[in-house]
Amino acid sequence: MKSLAAFTFLVFTICAAAPPTVYRCETNGKVNYSDAPCVGAKVIDVTPTQGADKMTGRSSKGRDVQREEFHSTLDNATRSLHGLSHDEMDTRRRRYELSSTDQLQCAKLDQQLPALEEQTSKASGQARGQADVALYQARKRAFDLKC
Repeated sequence: MKSLAAFTFLVFTICAAAPPTVYRCETNGKVNYSDAPCVGAKVIDVTPTQGADKMTGRSSKGRDVQREEFHSTLDNATRSLHGLSHDEMDTRRRRYELSSTDQLQCAKLDQQLPALEEQTSKASGQARGQADVALYQARKRAFDLKC
């Protein structure tokens, strides 16, 4: 039992290098990209490619890619113990340093954001503007909490 507790502690103390959320913001016809949310922002996938690793016969992976592969392998090997996907484990590693109150708020925002995004995509007219503002506020709160 002690070894399981020590292993769990080790898993949660290893820092993850997850790609940041990037928002595409359009203001007065000008487009900019930011890690901070804005009203009417669209989330952009900036997951880096792993690249062509062994075309030359040598591995040329950076530390961040090696760390990500290690975490992925570790998470998949221990999934039967914790029951979480690799992405869920990355989220837990990233939030480990947050206070328990902030972790709870982040979990609540995890539930709210998809519903708010769906409302925004379905809304039109004035309701769209209100939905955009509600989505922005939730994203801003997640950004401020460092979720």
